[in-house]
Amino acid sequence: MNKIKGPAIFLAQFISDQAPFNSFQGLCEWASGLGYKAIQLPTSNPEIFDLEKAAQSQQYCDEVTGIAMEYGLTISELSTHLQGQLIAVHPAYDEMFDNFAAEHVKGNPAARTKWATEQLMMAAKASKNLGLTTHATFSGSFLWHTFYPWPQRPQGLVEQGFSELAKRWLPILDCFDEHGVDVCYELHPGEDLHDGVTFERFLAATNNHPRVNILYDPSHFVLQQLDYLAFIDIYHSRIKAFHVKDAEFIANGRSGVYGGFQNWQDRPGRFRSLGDGQVDFKQIFSKLTQYGFDGWAVLEWECCLKHPEDGAREGAEFIKAHLINPTDKAFDDFASGTTNTERNNRILGL
Repeated sequence: MNKIKGPAIFLAQFISDQAPFNSFQGLCEWASGLGYKAIQLPTSNPEIFDLEKAAQSQQYCDEVTGIAMEYGLTISELSTHLQGQLIAVHPAYDEMFDNFAAEHVKGNPAARTKWATEQLMMAAKASKNLGLTTHATFSGSFLWHTFYPWPQRPQGLVEQGFSELAKRWLPILDCFDEHGVDVCYELHPGEDLHDGVTFERFLAATNNHPRVNILYDPSHFVLQQLDYLAFIDIYHSRIKAFHVKDAEFIANGRSGVYGGFQNWQDRPGRFRSLGDGQVDFKQIFSKLTQYGFDGWAVLEWECCLKHPEDGAREGAEFIKAHLINPTDKAFDDFASGTTNTERNNRILGL
């Protein structure tokens, strides 16, 4: 069995204009000091990591990895969550999602999609230059506004939506394939890929493209009330990345999985720091180890209560404590013997 690597940390929620969180070197020093061994690196902050330069310059990528190595770190994956979201945007969300786009394409959906596609293509090249084999992103969405069937969805709408989504992603997936990198979609409410069924729809629409894979994050499944352990049993062959994020769902008589438009603290479903929620991480790490997952266990902090620096400090130790050193022995090896056909026949009554 392979061993899960860790602990790693997703830097997106920690970047700010205050030191040490305002530079790549500062973030590396901070993460290393907490005991992390790898960083998942967002690509939407050029002052931290210049995606365009990374796609064009091996020297720049060598400098980035060199700085990380000075602090005992490696890069687990690049992330294009924000750019991936912009591959497909329903017009109802145009204005809000424009916040994720470059200034020169805001207010122009066609230009924004083209820009996002170029960003993903650059991420494929940058990943190869950095020696990475997995990439983290979102799928975007045409259909989310229809997720609850009222009014009833017109016949063929879902199939048409996934066909268009696949059409936009296929050139990107082919580019990642050319560079030897798996695209790992974080299955997330708000995206057309948000659970197992929608992942299967997209996989079929892309003709089972080998680079279509999953970033497994159990917190989103807790909020949807989906069996996150059975999910691993079903989809383990496509799970190539892992966000270690906790959550809880505490049912009440006023609101449910939709949250009642309340802020995060007041919703029945809430993201929590590791160990403060309901996710059974012992079982998750056991199942992923059983199925041979050898990627990074990456902390994603989005707790509605605890300070992020506290969550990051506690998260490193939490992940470290859950890593399993796989056994190379069976507990009953002592009882085994050499193969003896005659003896086996006697035992079988033959």
